[in-house]
Amino acid sequence: MEKHNGKAIASLVLGIISLIVWLIPLFGFPVSIVGLVMGFYGIKSEKKSLGTAGLILSIIGLVICVANSAIGAYMGATGQLF
Repeated sequence: MEKHNGKAIASLVLGIISLIVWLIPLFGFPVSIVGLVMGFYGIKSEKKSLGTAGLILSIIGLVICVANSAIGAYMGATGQLF
């Protein structure tokens, strides 16, 4: 089994950050997607639980970010933004 411990920890950190930066989709999307990729590699490591937690947090951050973008696009299209 390959050692991807750093990727599991990075996934956890990026998952936590994605829960903070979802308010700004410009930053939320890249952080969440990189967290997902690191989480997939982190699951193959010895620290499988950290990789799984990072993957779940990144998925939650990505879903919230997509919802925020969709609501913003709807409000912008209907003129309710300003």
